[in-house]
Amino acid sequence: MSGVVTPRLLLDDVAAGDALPALEYEVSATTVVLGALASRDWRPMHHDKDFAVNRNGTRDIFLNTPNQAAWFERYLTDWTGPHGRLGRVTFSMLGSVFPGDTMALRGVVESTEVDETGCGFATVAVTLSVGEDVKTRCRARVALPRRADDNPWARRGDQWRPAPSAVDPTPDQRG
Repeated sequence: MSGVVTPRLLLDDVAAGDALPALEYEVSATTVVLGALASRDWRPMHHDKDFAVNRNGTRDIFLNTPNQAAWFERYLTDWTGPHGRLGRVTFSMLGSVFPGDTMALRGVVESTEVDETGCGFATVAVTLSVGEDVKTRCRARVALPRRADDNPWARRGDQWRPAPSAVDPTPDQRG
């Protein structure tokens, strides 16, 4: 065995309008608390239900921002495989995700392109919803290999240009 990992997804495998497989996950109190602990977020609304309800006015503890960011990263890299490299991720939180909620992440490829350095990118719109209620809108620019021997992770310096302005949320995505 050579130890070389073959890319699972190449840029030519995706096109605008392609839907990514949905990811559904039942959120527990443990999900919320471990996410807060992992990001060293000690604010009590992410681990103390009494504080969250009686002092913060919410129905329960809820996912923090870094926890949601991690779910978006997992969702996108599960789709791309090991050679997918996040170039830029922006998101706007519109509501809270609580224990007992089943969150669903769904994405659609908006566009693909090859930049001036030869790096392939897909721009993906992702939503995190609970039922029909969109809780967070996300937009990501993800580098994908163009060939089996291409690896966006090998790009450094001038060869890595994730073009941050290309994925800033449009006004309708900001909520």
